[in-house]
Amino acid sequence: MESKTFVMGDIHGGYKALLQCLERSNFNKEEDTLIQLGDICDGWSEVYECVEELLTIKNLIAIRGNHDDWFRTWLKFDQHPISWNQGGYGTLNSYCINLDKQLWGADKQGYITSLLVTDIPLNHIDFFLSKQKPYYIDSSNRLFVHGGFNRHFPINDEIYNGEDILIWDRDLWLAALSYGTIEQGDLAVRPAFKMYDKFKEVFIGHTTTMNWKTDKPMNAANIWNLDTGCGFKGKLTIMNVDTKEYYQSDDLQELYINEKGRN
Repeated sequence: MESKTFVMGDIHGGYKALLQCLERSNFNKEEDTLIQLGDICDGWSEVYECVEELLTIKNLIAIRGNHDDWFRTWLKFDQHPISWNQGGYGTLNSYCINLDKQLWGADKQGYITSLLVTDIPLNHIDFFLSKQKPYYIDSSNRLFVHGGFNRHFPINDEIYNGEDILIWDRDLWLAALSYGTIEQGDLAVRPAFKMYDKFKEVFIGHTTTMNWKTDKPMNAANIWNLDTGCGFKGKLTIMNVDTKEYYQSDDLQELYINEKGRN
């Protein structure tokens, strides 16, 4: 059987959704490739389990998201940049439960916990510090990035496309949404969506499609948005990058009935 390449949107601790997507797509952990677009952290209560599952995939390409970067900062400097807000309780609670640590409560600086950086398994530390990439370009000149990039400059330009841009940008997606046809005489012409690097396609997460009242992946110009609201009340999506056939989990609120996620 020929191997396949899949891309997956933001997971946000939704381990049950991750398992459903792998099962429903018939993903082969030994043969197929999974490109995960980042934001494994923050939201539902099973971030630890998500990392463990992803580490079982032989051909995994992991992209760093902004929520992963916050956890990464804590792992590097023992300080969380936003005091575990923005869904971080789910990440912290997941590690406390799995590592038998205490999470007592909250104060103005964040949560009161016995969890230390030195408690985190080394393979998890390596995952967030080393294995996740800022972006990935495949052999078909398709770009995979969490947020977006400044399309008027090379993707590897460290000034105009530094990692903060790659994990936070939303301008690329909004520009793609406004892209359309122009009238030239009697013809409606669709001009090329200009990029310095002429990527065949770009796959992003970060900006949930639920902002446009859909939990399905969206396409604009040559940009595919795979963040279908897994951190909120939407679904997790996995897509075959060649055929664009996609598979989704159940609604996350149905999988985690007694939790709020990032809501």
